[in-house]
Amino acid sequence: MKSGFVERSISGITEALEHALYSEEAARRKGLLQVIDPRAKIVGIFALVVATAIAHRLAIICGFAIFAIILAVLSRVSLLELAKRVWLAVFAFTAVIALPAVFITPGNVVWRVPVLHWSVTEQGLRGAVLLFARVETASTFTVLLVTCTPWMRVLRGLRALWVPLELVVVLGMTYRYIFLLMESAREMFEARRSRTVGQLPPAQRRYMAASAAGVLLQRTVELSGEVHMAMLARGFRGEVYVLEEESMRAMDFLFAVVAMSCASLGSWMGR
Repeated sequence: MKSGFVERSISGITEALEHALYSEEAARRKGLLQVIDPRAKIVGIFALVVATAIAHRLAIICGFAIFAIILAVLSRVSLLELAKRVWLAVFAFTAVIALPAVFITPGNVVWRVPVLHWSVTEQGLRGAVLLFARVETASTFTVLLVTCTPWMRVLRGLRALWVPLELVVVLGMTYRYIFLLMESAREMFEARRSRTVGQLPPAQRRYMAASAAGVLLQRTVELSGEVHMAMLARGFRGEVYVLEEESMRAMDFLFAVVAMSCASLGSWMGR
């Protein structure tokens, strides 16, 4: 039986919540990245992402990808989960951009599509492969950072690295309350499904989607005002605090130095 709008909405919200729970559980594991100070992780992984983005040689990008996989294994992050939650989604998104370049980039023709007579060029294939490799590798590094670090410590690390306070606060509040709004949306759709018999006509489904979006927007505005007033009443002045202040250890400096050295070497070799 074909699922309707309500069923698909509930399934999507549940999947997003499960992904968040998996990230929280992975951050509590005893792995390499989990024990590294967030400041060292942010600096090192940012350098690796930049080096991956500017590299022009496929071998260098593949080397960064292997390094990311090694980090995932040492951090006890499942490669199967990475494939399902990151690699496949990123591949599908990048394909929308990369595949047209295979046909429209001028160069040496290596194959023609039958019937359509579209020309596939060597330069287009090389550009598409480089784009896929860059995006997949950079996404893996970024997901490892977020997955292996509690979100509040990521924010604290960003603040320690002089990221603007306003941006840090917005990120923190968004992450904290997006799940509350998602839970409210799930409850709304489940209530609607329990009161619906059979399939709704398309016009009714569009009306229901628009009304649900309006209700959620109203709740968001009301919740934001209430939360802000409650935070001010409890002494909040915009700074992000954690219960345990950590100092950088030798292991943290070593990770940052190794990551930045690999990024610098890869950038020089991948020119």
